[in-house]
Amino acid sequence: MKAICKTKPGPGAEYVDIDIPKIKSDELLIKIHAASICGSDLPIYNGDALAARRMEPPFVFGHEMCGEVAEIGDKAKGFTKGDFVSVESHIFCGMCYQCRNDRRHVCSNLKILGIDTQGGFADYAAVPARCAWKHGDNSLKDIGSVMEPLGNAVYATLVEDIVGKSVFISGLGPQGLFAAQIAKACGAARVIAAETSEFRKELGRRMGADVIIDPTQGDTVKKVIAAGGEASGIDIVIEMSGNPAAINAALRCVKPAGKFIAFGLPKGDITIDYGNQIIFKAIDVKGITGREVFRSWYKMESLLKSKAIDPRPVITHTFKMKDFKKAFETAADPKKECGKILLIP
Repeated sequence: MKAICKTKPGPGAEYVDIDIPKIKSDELLIKIHAASICGSDLPIYNGDALAARRMEPPFVFGHEMCGEVAEIGDKAKGFTKGDFVSVESHIFCGMCYQCRNDRRHVCSNLKILGIDTQGGFADYAAVPARCAWKHGDNSLKDIGSVMEPLGNAVYATLVEDIVGKSVFISGLGPQGLFAAQIAKACGAARVIAAETSEFRKELGRRMGADVIIDPTQGDTVKKVIAAGGEASGIDIVIEMSGNPAAINAALRCVKPAGKFIAFGLPKGDITIDYGNQIIFKAIDVKGITGREVFRSWYKMESLLKSKAIDPRPVITHTFKMKDFKKAFETAADPKKECGKILLIP
């Protein structure tokens, strides 16, 4: 089969011929229909040293994928050949304290598909059957690979009661764009966003943001709070950027006793005014990683099937896998003139 491989340490990858994976007894062999590029794939592609230590070349990366079941391990139950599935990238053990308390997304023995195991930028991928989300029909086939990141946004946006609340989304990358639409669809009174890219501002408007503020143009905090309509601040802030300055600004936007949802991942340590912005304001801070397995998937499917949300406008580019270099150049362009990017075998 063909696959996008890290064949050696350092930047870049190659499109090479490798063997089709041999599945274990509890795995499925998935014939990939589509995969999508995640922001976390960029440092892998660029040769991040930390990621490289977890991968032994030749390594197929990519963790957002969907496809058809081509082969079934003898201990994998509930699937038949031809089933269309999307893939949960968090490989959970099912036996640790977290798993047994319905916290599989923070499993003590967690592995990530496409980072700790071979991934989905290929014709085929081996996936633990417990991580496959089986679709009842093909109505979501064209967006099957983005259900994994969409699930992040569903979890982050709906972890608090947002009905009738002002919501500020800091950063309109794909996750923030998804979050804007989810918040609006699920009853937020006002959805405000911050973004610098003109391309993504326009996408944000299409996804339902009421007000979009450019953080390079004046006092962001003052503008966000004014847009929320309450002088004390915003009810719920969802930080999607991971930018240290944006995180600090977002904390200042939260009203006393408000909610701060932390999703965007900084590249290193950051400094915050812990006393004034968290303790004295008595805000709730909620860290979000991945999706609640599989609670977020049920919520997401319901929102999609009811047509309350539609992530398709965020999918802005589709490339053949053989053209992966152009796809990664587009994803990494500092102009940010893209949303979600699909790769098709």
